[in-house]
Amino acid sequence: KLCGYLQKLSGKGPLRGFRSRWFVFDPRRCYLYYFKGPQEALPLGHLDIASACFSYHQPEAAAAAAGDEAAAFEVHSPNGAVTVLKAATRQDMTYWLQELQQKRWEYCNNLDAAKRDSRTSPTPSDFSKGLVAKDNPGSILSQNASAERARNILAVETCPTDLVGEQAASQPAPVQPSAINFSLKQWSTEIKNSMSSLRKGNNENRKSIFYTTEEWELLDPTPKDLEDSMALEEKRKHLAEGSKGRRLTSSAFPFDFGRVPHKTRRPLKDMIGSSKSRNSSESSPTECYSGNGNRLVSELQLKYQSQQEELEKLKKDLLSQKELVRLLQQTVRSSQYDKYFASRLCEGVPKEKLELLHQKDDQILGLNNQLEKLNLEKDSLQQEVKNLKCKVGELNEQLGMLMETIQAKDEVIMKLSRQLSECEDNTSAQSGAVNSSVATCTNKELQELDRLKDNLQGYKTQNKFLNKEILELSALRRNAEAREREWQAKYTSLEAKLCQIESKYLILLQEMKTPVCSEEQSPAREVITQLLEDALKAETSEQPEQAFFKPHLVSEYDIYGFQTVPEDDDEEKLVAKSRALDLRSLSLSENREISTGVKWENYLASTMNREMIRCVELKNLIRSGIPHEHRSKIWKWCVNLHVKKFKDSTVPGYFQTLLQNALEKQNPASKQIELDLLRTLPNNKHYSSPTSEGIQKLRNVLLAFSWRNPDIGYCQGLNRLVAIALLYLEQEDAFWCLVTIVEVFMPRDYYTKTLLGSQVDQRVFKDLMSEKLPRLHAHFEQYKVDYTLITFNWFLVVFVDSVVSDILFKIWDSFLYEGPKVIFRFALALFKYKEEEILKLQDSMSIFKYLRYFTRTILDARKLTGIAFGDLNPFPLRQIRNRRTYHLEKVRLELTELEAIREDFLRERDTCVEKRDLISDDEEDS
Repeated sequence: KLCGYLQKLSGKGPLRGFRSRWFVFDPRRCYLYYFKGPQEALPLGHLDIASACFSYHQPEAAAAAAGDEAAAFEVHSPNGAVTVLKAATRQDMTYWLQELQQKRWEYCNNLDAAKRDSRTSPTPSDFSKGLVAKDNPGSILSQNASAERARNILAVETCPTDLVGEQAASQPAPVQPSAINFSLKQWSTEIKNSMSSLRKGNNENRKSIFYTTEEWELLDPTPKDLEDSMALEEKRKHLAEGSKGRRLTSSAFPFDFGRVPHKTRRPLKDMIGSSKSRNSSESSPTECYSGNGNRLVSELQLKYQSQQEELEKLKKDLLSQKELVRLLQQTVRSSQYDKYFASRLCEGVPKEKLELLHQKDDQILGLNNQLEKLNLEKDSLQQEVKNLKCKVGELNEQLGMLMETIQAKDEVIMKLSRQLSECEDNTSAQSGAVNSSVATCTNKELQELDRLKDNLQGYKTQNKFLNKEILELSALRRNAEAREREWQAKYTSLEAKLCQIESKYLILLQEMKTPVCSEEQSPAREVITQLLEDALKAETSEQPEQAFFKPHLVSEYDIYGFQTVPEDDDEEKLVAKSRALDLRSLSLSENREISTGVKWENYLASTMNREMIRCVELKNLIRSGIPHEHRSKIWKWCVNLHVKKFKDSTVPGYFQTLLQNALEKQNPASKQIELDLLRTLPNNKHYSSPTSEGIQKLRNVLLAFSWRNPDIGYCQGLNRLVAIALLYLEQEDAFWCLVTIVEVFMPRDYYTKTLLGSQVDQRVFKDLMSEKLPRLHAHFEQYKVDYTLITFNWFLVVFVDSVVSDILFKIWDSFLYEGPKVIFRFALALFKYKEEEILKLQDSMSIFKYLRYFTRTILDARKLTGIAFGDLNPFPLRQIRNRRTYHLEKVRLELTELEAIREDFLRERDTCVEKRDLISDDEEDS
């Protein structure tokens, strides 16, 4: 199946550009439909491939290298419109062009007279299964052999990619950016991206050219880091080196720069500054600016360092003296406190209380000492925090100075690098100018040679394609001219025949209006006889040269294999041929919606990667009629949907096992099955003779079912159901179709010997007639016409041999999907279709005679379907079930009474001597 993604050039102005579309080729009309996506049901448009021609341009080397327009081709329509399509690759483009050429060639060569005049359009026959598939062999092409050989020689072998074919429906639509494919949303996005890139570029220009992909972040110190830093600080206090800036640089900082995953780009100079701030004694601002120094500065530094050392010693002495004073004060206070208690409170106080008081005093003193220590620690920590803040500020200043220094060095390095590269370029240009020029020329020549080779190969392929296109168009033009001449001859022949028929009818009408001769010698009788002979004359091949010019309006068999005109009765033959001509006229004049077939094609394409499910869309499509080429697939799916629970519980080869048992073992139903085989559908060529292929398949299915369901075995009517199913299904699928109808759709005892379910449905149908068609029901009651004698067979065999074949298969389409409610719908619709004609009949004999054949006169399937599914609504299934239950009890009660009467009669006959000789017909036969 030819389908896949292509990009179509559409739009106007700045919005003009390529947009991805899903293309599906329809072989029935030779149209290439395009959809928004593979899941869409309605096409956006179509291209008429039968009358189109194709071309493409060989891209230049630069454009081909860039891939721009490299896989675009043009479809030229007869009205001058040019549609530009683009495939994903040039390989796909070549495949599409060759396939479209081939489809156009096959379609135009299939437009011979037999196909155009038949009721079916030329469709591929591999869609269908069953017996009707054998009736649609591929068309025999009458193309020129030399032209076909030339086409094969000029063909280019290529294979499609994943974006072509049914499997492409599961692929995402390819999106290729194009410079002209803009929308308003894309414009705003592009403007935002441009402004963002400009801002980003300005920020980056301020930074150094050295970048890293890592970011550095300030992390909180751990307790161990704090202890180490305090120890380092104590050691540093004992060292006397460097100035204040140097001491700040070499101090241990209790925070660290931890590495985290990169988020944004950070200049390397920031990392260098951070690492230098972590080093203890590697650099200082003094080293950056001092240079060699002089002696005065060094002496001042030495004096300053010595004074700093003395100051530190004095501070330590002061702290030790303060600590000593504090301890002495505490000792004095404790001694005074003990003396007070000993002198004042010891008199008359128990010893235990004194000890308790001493303990409390000791605890109070301990707590006071601890409080003083904590206060001292708090003061020291606050002082340390102040010192650290000062250090952080100084380090930030130092970091800024280092960054400025590094930036200046970067500029110097860049300047020196440019000078170095200029010097190298000058020296290399002077020394090797000749060698470089020779090498450059050689490379250019090689590149130009490769480009010319590629262009040559591309032009050869393009030339072969265009030659093939010209050859095909010329052959198709000659075929079109020949068809036009044939149509003209056929038109002349038909016009002459029409003139002859009109002349005879005018003579007949004139004689009927004013007869000139007596009735025995009237020319009207001769004219009528001649017209009937012409109408019923068999088509002979006495003049083979005029075989094409004959109308061939009615063929011997329709597409389903049913005989269109009977062979025995002349009167019935005339009516049948008239009906076939009316059907042909209806099919020719009917303006069928173009999108109906396309809806089916696209719906089936959308279900390639998923199973079909019951939905409103599918139900509406089935009600409108399943296309002939898809009926086998949809019928099989419907049957499997209803019998899935049965098939899941069976073993593989279940049907073959049943058939083998029925053939090998004694089967009570086999005799009756053999008697009814040739009486099933004698007017269908697939069942007309004992050697027909359908007879053997029909026998196998009926035998297998009789072995599966021995309660029913075989009932007259089952053979017709299976015969219709076998026209579109294989043997095993037709078997399960019969299981669906008998065991799923219809109530129990529908096909048993008593036909209990069938009798119940006739009573339900009577109730529905009185409700939906009250005038017609009253008319039947007035003249005491029991129409269930006619409708009983409709329900038993689902309208087989009751309606024309086109309507029959549309009824079966809906019946296999929706179930038995469809039978009630169409039975009522048939009566409503001819309600006015039936009401005009005023006696029971004429009414009953009309009811026996009126369904064969209904030819408009669309009108009948509209009545069944539109005019008769609402049609609830619950109502049918309730009425079935009600009438089932009544029928069972009546059957019980009849059985009791029969038993009473047999008992009375056995006891009474006078009635003992009375026997029934069955007993007499036995």
